[in-house]
Order: sequence, then C-alpha cells, then structure tokens
Amino acid sequence: MFENIVLTGFADEIDASLDKQIRVLKKLHMNHIEMRGVDGRNFVDYSEAEAREIKKRLDDNGISLSAIGSPLGKIGIKEDFAPHMELYKHTVELAHIMGTPNIRMFSFYGTEKEAPAAYREEVMNRLGQFADYAASNEVVLLHENEKGIYGEMAEGCLDIMKQFYGEHFKAVFDFANFVQARQDTLEAYEMLKPYIAYIHVKDALWKDGSVVPAGYGDGNVKVILKMLKAEGYGGYLSLEPHLTEFVGFAALEKNGKTEGKLSGEEAFTLAYDSLVKLLNLV
Repeated sequence: MFENIVLTGFADEIDASLDKQIRVLKKLHMNHIEMRGVDGRNFVDYSEAEAREIKKRLDDNGISLSAIGSPLGKIGIKEDFAPHMELYKHTVELAHIMGTPNIRMFSFYGTEKEAPAAYREEVMNRLGQFADYAASNEVVLLHENEKGIYGEMAEGCLDIMKQFYGEHFKAVFDFANFVQARQDTLEAYEMLKPYIAYIHVKDALWKDGSVVPAGYGDGNVKVILKMLKAEGYGGYLSLEPHLTEFVGFAALEKNGKTEGKLSGEEAFTLAYDSLVKLLNLV
C-alpha cells in the first residue's frame, strides 16, 4: 500500500447536494474533496461570503479541500480573456478562504482549423499571466491534460511545463484524458513525471474512449501507480469517476446492476473500491 498519499475526489459526481457529498465521503472514510460543484452551482461562481459558509460546513464534518476543481482555461483561445482573468482572481480568493493553495486549470481550447502551433503564443501569454498572479498570491496552479486543449497530448503539456513549472505551477496527470486523446499513458508519464504533483484517477478504453473503473482500461493505471510508489510520490489521488453510464458493473460485482445507470453514489463508490484494490496490489 502507498504511504503518504491522500484520497480525494470530485464529490459532485455523488450528488449535487453538498450534504449528500459529505455523507458519502464520510461513509468511505475520506476527508478531502476536490471541489467543483456545490449544491448545483460551480464553486467558482460563489461569493466570498458564501464560500465561508461552505467552508464552515466542511469544517464541521472534518473535510478539507485538496484543490478547487476550477474551469479556468476551459474557454476558446479566441474568446475574450479579460473576464476570465477576473474569474481567476476571484478563484484565488476562494482558495485562500478554503485553505487550499491548489487550483486545477486548463490551457485553452484551440480551433478546428488551426494546429496548436498557430495559437501557442497566445496560450503562453495567457498562462503566463496566470502563473505570475499565482506566484504573487501564493497559490499553486495544477494544469490538467484534457482533450481539445493546447495541453491535450504529452508534448503540449511538456511545452507548458518547460515554460512555467515551479513552486506555483505544476502538472495534473489524468489517465483517461490521455487515452481519449490517443496518447499512450506510459509515454506521457515518462515525459511528465518530473512535473507531476497531482493525480486524477479514472481509466478509459482505447477503442472508444469510454470511461471505466481504474485498472479496467488502457491507461496503465496499475503500472504507473507502481512507478509513482517507487519514486516516492506523496500527494493526492483524486477520484473523478465518470461512471454513471458504465455498463460493465455486473461483471465486477456479484450483485451489480445489469440495466440502467448507476447512481452517483454507486459510481463514486465503485471508483473508490477499484482504486483501493489497485493500491493494495502495488
């Protein structure tokens, strides 16, 4: 079993209600959350006063934030950046209130007609503004690889890290997102391992990109977890199940459903159980 790791996750996949998110996290003996959706709204859309109330609810239940799962950088590269920068500054203030330095973010969607090189300069300009503000405001930006953004493939992520990696700018490694982008995860890990500070745990199938529990896809999750353990990784493993549409549940669990969607709680619990089984093997 890993030492010095902390399990966390996108609890809004359990339910929109924060109260239910908290109940299920406590049931699973988890005390961290990567906060994205709260009571049906994106957390970054809350005011500072509202965030303080949310923080109190979490504190009362012994739950802390591993990161804010923000949508920053998830706009088109041609869209107006100024309002997005203001949202970013607001998110930084929310991070301070919530007691986490970590803000998950992205590197902007390109256009269908242009290769990434065509808009690289503007991506780096925007990320540079993010990075400078992070350094002067004591937060850590965690760049996630995501299909369709500049940092979709490992090469793009590496380009970003070579420009901005440091105390306030690091990498998230997401297995399923790389598979869905047709990027070999072992190759990606070897390229990015010096920069990885946070792990999103979900897996996917190469044939169609569908998300499956960790260890059941083509993301090499078990192999990379072993590598992380050997290299002394001591950070967060964040569950992002995306499993409510998963139809293979019956093959994994004796009493698994054969028809219909999994509930949010069932999907999150399946993701949790699958990860714990892998951790016991590495």
